[in-house]
Amino acid sequence: MAPQRKFFVGGNWKMNGNKKEIDGIISFLTAGPIDPNTELVCGVPPCYLEYSRQKLPASIGVAAQNCYKVAKGAFTGEISPAMIKDIGAEWVILGHSERRNVFGESDSLIAEKVHHALSEGLKVIPCIGEKLEEREAGKTEEVVFHQLKAIVEKIPSDKWDHVVIAYEPVWAIGTGKTATPQQAQEVHGKLRQWLSENVSADVAQKTRIIYGGSVTAENCRELAKEVDIDGSLVGGASLKPDFIHIVNASQ
Repeated sequence: MAPQRKFFVGGNWKMNGNKKEIDGIISFLTAGPIDPNTELVCGVPPCYLEYSRQKLPASIGVAAQNCYKVAKGAFTGEISPAMIKDIGAEWVILGHSERRNVFGESDSLIAEKVHHALSEGLKVIPCIGEKLEEREAGKTEEVVFHQLKAIVEKIPSDKWDHVVIAYEPVWAIGTGKTATPQQAQEVHGKLRQWLSENVSADVAQKTRIIYGGSVTAENCRELAKEVDIDGSLVGGASLKPDFIHIVNASQ
């Protein structure tokens, strides 16, 4: 991680937890100790967003795991950025591989969601990443650049400080397989170069690009040492007390 970019860790709880389990997570996060130089955000199921925001320390951000592309209307089952803000949450995760590959969300829909969320004042963690067959076919760059381009075209120029990009190779999510630090750094470096060439050198230098895909207390420090890896987006491991080691990986 470059020193000018603050280390960022997202704990994506996915569809896990109840009030009792969430109280346990909040307990170990509150006890810490958490590196004050790390920005920590928890991605919470929608029905527990307000509960978690009220219980977590103010220094820990709260993210929705999805939202829709308009403020309100006849969209059963969806939530809007305005609703997320209204209960005190500040962030939203968009375009996670499970949204793309389980629920069939397209690049264009995700880009529209990113645009609306930013325009409503939320901070956004847009996710990109290739499947195993795409990596094996040598298409990693083609896939992630295509996904990134769709999103970047919808980010207003004055909103880049509200964006943290997550690179999550689909083949490494929940599989126990992790991209080596070198594999992850290679893609992160290429993404930063793409931003420099297609947005601006300033945006490329300042924007945090975090890694997701079977990040653990064992591998987090090696990942954090890489110059273009600015943190991690963590799934199942964020539900366990060892998550504190991941949060503190840059110490």
